[in-house]
Amino acid sequence: MSDNKPLDLEAILAGGESVDSAPTDYQTGFAAVIGRPNVGKSTIMNEMLGQKLSITSHKPQTTRHRIHGIYTTPEHQIIYVDTPGMHLGGEKSINDYMNRTANSAFADVDVILFVVEAGRWTLEDEAVAKKLEGIETPVVVLMNKIDNYKNKEDLFPFLQTVGEKVQFDTLIPMSAYKKSGLDLIKKEVLKYIPHQAMIFPEEFVTDRSQRFLAAEIIREKLMRTLGEEVPYGSTVEIEQFKYDEEEDRWFINALILVERKGQKQIVIGKKGALIKTMGIQARKDLIGLLDARVHLELWVKVKANWSDDARALASLGYDDNYSS
Repeated sequence: MSDNKPLDLEAILAGGESVDSAPTDYQTGFAAVIGRPNVGKSTIMNEMLGQKLSITSHKPQTTRHRIHGIYTTPEHQIIYVDTPGMHLGGEKSINDYMNRTANSAFADVDVILFVVEAGRWTLEDEAVAKKLEGIETPVVVLMNKIDNYKNKEDLFPFLQTVGEKVQFDTLIPMSAYKKSGLDLIKKEVLKYIPHQAMIFPEEFVTDRSQRFLAAEIIREKLMRTLGEEVPYGSTVEIEQFKYDEEEDRWFINALILVERKGQKQIVIGKKGALIKTMGIQARKDLIGLLDARVHLELWVKVKANWSDDARALASLGYDDNYSS
C-alpha cells in the first residue's frame, strides 16, 4: 500500500480526484467493508448492490455474521464482504465471534473499505486503524454521513485526524443516506479488482441460503420493533422452512430466543401486540425474498446464556466456517 500523500482537503470534500475508467476485460474480486459498529457498513453495501441484503437498524452490532453481497455486470463482478462492527468491551462468546468474523475479512480480499463517521473518531475506530497497520491490502476510507454537515469546511480538522491515524490509499466523502459518492466508490474499488473470470454465477446475489436470510429478516424486525428495549441476548432460529408446491406457499416457523424470562414478555408485548407487528413486517419482506406466499409463525423461547455458550452459538449458525 502506498504511503499517504499530503491531504488536499478542498479536493477531497469536492469529491476526490478523477478515477481512471475500468479496463474492458473482465474483473472479479473481493472488497471488505469494515469499521466500528453503527457507522453504516450494511447500508453502504446494500446501496452498492442496489438491493437490500444485509439487515440494518439503529441498534449497534446489528450485523453479527459475515455476508457476501455479489454485484455482477457484463464487465465485472464485485463481491462485497459485510462484517460485524469491530467493538471493544463485551466478554461473551458472541462478542469474540463477531470480532473474529470482522478480523477474518482482512484475509484474501483485494481492497478494504474502512467506514468512518464524518466528524466522529472513537476508541473503536482507533482499534480498527491499529489492525490495518502494516497490511499490504489497499485501504479506501469511506467518510460516511457527510450530509450531517452543511459547511463542509467544518470537517477539515477531522480529515487531518484521519490522515494521521490511518494509512490509506484514497479517502472518499460520502452519504449512504443521500446515496452520494457511490459511483466514485465503485470506480475506486475496480482499480484494485484483478482481471479474471467471475467467481459466482451471474444470478447469485449472495452465497448465503434463503433460510439464513429469512432468519436475518425476522431478527431485523425484532430490533426495529423493540428499538432500545431489544434484549442484546436475542437471536432467531428457523425451525421449519418448507415450500408447498401445490399451495405455492412457504411455511416458516421461527423461534426468537432470549436469555431470561423477563425478556420473553418484552418481545411478546402487551396481549401479543409486538410479536404480531414483527410477524406482519417480516412476512411482507419474506414474500419479496421468496417470491411466493408465506405462512409465518413466530414463537419466543428462553435459552439461558446462549450468547456465551460456544456450542449453542455453533448450533445457531454462529460458526466461523459457515455453510448456510
